[in-house]
This record gives sequence, structure tokens and C-alpha cells, in this order.
Amino acid sequence: MPATPPAGAGRGAQGSFATNSNGGLGRYERRALTAWPGPPPGPLASPGVAAFDVVFLDRDGTINEKAPDGDYVSSPGSLRLLPGAAAAIAAVNASGADVVVVTNQRGVALGRMSARDVLAVNDQLDRLLAAHGARVDAYYVCPHEAGSCDCRKPLPGLVLRALADRPGAVASRCVLVGDAESDVEAGLAAGTRAVRLAPEGTPTRAEVCRADLAAAVAALLGASGGR
Repeated sequence: MPATPPAGAGRGAQGSFATNSNGGLGRYERRALTAWPGPPPGPLASPGVAAFDVVFLDRDGTINEKAPDGDYVSSPGSLRLLPGAAAAIAAVNASGADVVVVTNQRGVALGRMSARDVLAVNDQLDRLLAAHGARVDAYYVCPHEAGSCDCRKPLPGLVLRALADRPGAVASRCVLVGDAESDVEAGLAAGTRAVRLAPEGTPTRAEVCRADLAAAVAALLGASGGR
């Protein structure tokens, strides 16, 4: 069971935020998952067969516009979806994979926003996605200062907790997509595949770079010829 929420934590339409074993905020939504046996996934093979157990997504800069340097997306009114992001998430939903957001929100530790603010932004993201027939299945949030926990990306704590909450999910059948190398490193450390949202040729440990979430999902699900 989740531990007692930290000061400022609240409840939103997407569920409760509470501390995990390392103090990270997480949404807990238990769903029965089936592990798909076999080798790591390639492109989507056929309709109705999930190519991935979980598609992990960074939030700011991947799904929605990132705030200017030194600032944070701290209110629902400041949230703006990136072009094509909602349709991409809807495509992942349709593939049968879970969509799980893993996001660093250091602004909480800095006093720039509260856990309730994070909840409110995630609620707004849910509403914007729902208008496009898309959904996020769970959110896992690190609110900590750098160096004070093991859940802040590039460390894999958020991903590992999400996998632990989904015992049918196999890390090698999951992928993390994000715009920063810290996203890539967190996914790889947890045993997942990784895609970097960056121009082609950007130095990265990810298996591939794509310009945006729509292009990444198209490649992962095979709509543009696979990997």
C-alpha cells in the first residue's frame, strides 16, 4: 500500500499521489497485465497484439511544451500539448500497451509548486488527451532535489516502481521515450528500450532518435517501417 502522502500531496481525477519507498510521488492504478513471451518487441505485428507491455513517456518536452529554462509547468493553464502527441498516445492505447508517464518535477523540492499543482497539471493533461480519445494509464513523479533520491531520472527508480506495480510487464518488452538523455539512461538502467526525441545524429545511448512523439510511436508500432 502507498505510504502517507507528503505535505502538499493531494488527490486528482487520475488517482492518489503518495510516497513510494524512496519518497517519489506515484499514481497507483492496478491493472491485470499479461506478459507476452518471446524476444524483445519489434514493430507491431498485427492488430490486437501488443508490441509492448508498457510505453513509458516523459512529460514536459515529450507530451506537452516544456517551460522556459528555470521555470516549470506549474498550473493547468500553462499546459500545451505538442503537435501530434495526443494522436500518438491514442495509437499506443489502441496497440494494447499501457501508457505510463515518468516525470521529474524538481520544482516541488524548490518550493516553486506543490504536489497539488502537479496533480492539477496531470488532471489537465488527462482532459486534453481525452478530447483526442487518448489516455495516460498511470503517472509516477519524482519531486526531489537532484542527488537526494534514487527516483530522479537518470536513475531508474520511477520506472522500476512502475514495473513492480505491473507484475505481468517485462522490462525488455517496454520502451521509454523522452526528449532528454536522462530519460534514455533511466530506461536503459531499468532494462527497457529507449527512444530519444532529438534530431538525427544527436549523441545518445538510445537505439534511435526521432523528431517528436508522433514519429517515435510511428516507428515503434511499425507505421514507418519499424526501428
